[in-house]
This record gives sequence, C-alpha cells and structure tokens, in this order.
Amino acid sequence: MRTAGIIVEYNPLHNGHVHHYREAKLAASADALIAVMSGPFLQRGEPALCSKWARAEMALHMGADLVIELPTAFAVQPAEWFAYGAVSALEATGVADALVFGSESGSIAWFRELAALLRDEPPALKARLKERLAAGASYPAAYASAAASLADGPDAGTLAQPNNILGLQYCLALERLKSGIVPLTIPRLGAGYHDREAASSSAADGIASATAVRKLLLRERGAAGLAAAAPYLPDYTVRILRREWEAGRGPMEWESFASPLFHLLLTRPASAYAELAEITEGIEHRFLQAVPGLDFRRDDRVTQLLAAAKTRRYTHARLQRALLSILLDRRKEDVTREVLERGVPYLRVLGFSACGRELLKRMKESATVPVVTKVTKEASPLLELDIRAASAYAAAYAKPDSRELLRDYYQAPLQTEA
Repeated sequence: MRTAGIIVEYNPLHNGHVHHYREAKLAASADALIAVMSGPFLQRGEPALCSKWARAEMALHMGADLVIELPTAFAVQPAEWFAYGAVSALEATGVADALVFGSESGSIAWFRELAALLRDEPPALKARLKERLAAGASYPAAYASAAASLADGPDAGTLAQPNNILGLQYCLALERLKSGIVPLTIPRLGAGYHDREAASSSAADGIASATAVRKLLLRERGAAGLAAAAPYLPDYTVRILRREWEAGRGPMEWESFASPLFHLLLTRPASAYAELAEITEGIEHRFLQAVPGLDFRRDDRVTQLLAAAKTRRYTHARLQRALLSILLDRRKEDVTREVLERGVPYLRVLGFSACGRELLKRMKESATVPVVTKVTKEASPLLELDIRAASAYAAAYAKPDSRELLRDYYQAPLQTEA
C-alpha cells in the first residue's frame, strides 16, 4: 500500500485543501493518505476556529485515511521546528512513502538542492543570518535572504513566500532525519496564503485563502458568516461548523481567551517569565507596558495588545506564540533544542478510515514511537502539554462543558468506514 503524507492545519478545511488532497494522492500514486494536523493552537500562535476533533472529522470526510495530531510543542513553533516535528511524525509511522506539500514554486528540484546545501547549517549561513537580524529583519525574512545568498536559483523574495518557506523546511527536516520519504510539491492554486479577501474570481472556482475564509466566518458570526463562506467550503465543513457554532464551541479566536490571558499576564511574578518559552529579550515588558493604553470597553483587547507590542523584530506570529506560552504555561525546559531534535515521542491518533485501520495494523510493527489511541494519566511531558492546551481551549467556549474540558481522556479516535 503506497502511502502519502501531508502536513495540515485545516483552519477550516476549505476547497483549496480538497484540491491539495486529490493532487497529493495523484502526485504520489498513493493508495492511502496520512494527515499530520495541528491541535487546538496553530503554527502562527493563534487558536484554531474549532476543535481538533471537528477538524479531524472534516479531514476524514474529505478522504484522509489516518489523522495524527502534531504535538503542541511542535505545532506552535517557527517554521523550522513546526516542519521538523511534522516530518518526524511521518517518519515515525514507518509507513509513509512520500510527503506532498503545496508551494508557490511548484518545482521540487531547488527545494531538494538547497536543503542539501543548508542541512548542516554552514558557517556562511549563520554569519549572513546574524548580519540580517542585526539589521533589524525578522527571522523569517533574514533566513530567506541568507539562504538565497548561498545558492543559485530562488531569490529572497521567492524563498520568503509562506508555502515556499515551509516547503524548504520540510525538505531540510527530511535531510536531517536521513529519511527515505520522497518530497513532492504541487503548485498552490488560486488565492495567496495571506490574501485577506476572497477575490471576485474566487467564487467561480470556489478557492479562497484560509485567511479570507476565516475573515468571512468571523465578520458575521453564525448563520450569516457560514453563508458568506459556504462557496469556498465543502458541504461537510459547513455542516460541522454549524454544529460546533450551535453548541457554543466556536468560532474561536484570540478574544475568546482574553479574560484568562490578561489575568495571567497581570498576576504572574516577573521572575516567572524567564521560565516561559518564546519570552525573551524583554518581550513581556512590551506587553505589560501596552496594557494601560488599551481600551477594555472594546471586545478586541488581545488584538489591541498585539498591535501595540508589534515591532519589526517582534512579528505578529512571535507575539502570539509568546502569549500562548503565558496562557498554557509553556516552559523553556519542555521545548529545548535537545527535546525538539528527538522528534515526536508518540503518535496521537485522532481518526482513521477503514484503510487507515490497515495502516495502524502495519504501524504496530513499523512505528518507532508509541501509537496513542487512548490517553492515560502516565502521559509524557509533551502529551501533558497537548492535554493542557485542549483543556484551556475548551474552557474558553461560549458554552463550556465539563466533558469537553477533559475530552482528551475519554475520546476514542474518530472512525469512518469509507
């Protein structure tokens, strides 16, 4: 059984993702597909619109055969470690033959060549990266510029495109893991990753960026938002989102967490910030100094905080990940380089199809880390962080439910017979 892997967030799953799924299976000549999916919080440090269980359900409806959760320790990281964790999960299954990702480039050759060149972080890369950071560039921009300066091929602008950034990091991770998984890429279709509006042409082809879809869903909450976004979503995504909204389980955004976040931000001892991941260079002081200028009568308090704290050096994503460390008590010791370099220490199964059941049987022999279908109290530190993240997420629902708070302990993997 030839098996392809994809790395996803599905926030929410839209028509562009369906295109990626279909093209991935074709490109890899795959009989089965594994989706490695972020949990309740995402790579740029923002909460997902709906729970990981709802998004895993969408993936199964689409046709994914096995949905594995990317641990929070990797899911909420800059591109390098996000990619490394996700690729290590595919490698750990022992059954993945190919990794297929979308890119603005659409050509795999330069990804592989540049990844081989950068694999061992040559001194010239480090020196040029340091120069660009000293000049005030953000890390993603500095890395793209430094990498482009070492190779013939893509320029810094090409490398800085969001999907190209991740694609290069996926190929780097495969190199560093000495993986036999073959990387493949397909051209990103239609709207750009960060396009905030659905273009007039988008309705015709049903493709809009996830950013634009989320904006439609959040602009008019409830039925009106769903109706506005529906042309860009599969029917099952609309149905699942409607169910979640009606149950008070979304749409989730940073403002859903404003009360617990500001409580922690304002009551945490100054000495405790030094223990938290992503809290460096006095970033906590920017948050605290911004608080007196916020208008707490408005319902966008976290948005105001992020805008006030943002600088060229502190990107929006970095600030969001820092806020998540405060919210989740995400500590430096839990996500050190040594911890992350080991890759994922378990494979948490969120759902599977009939074909996925066969993959799980094969993984009993091939997987190099435990396959988790039931959480026990003897969880690893990284799994404990996943559970903590899921509980904090559910506690912020408009209609909190005690079972949702502890759902990770009793929810069996979702199953479909398709």
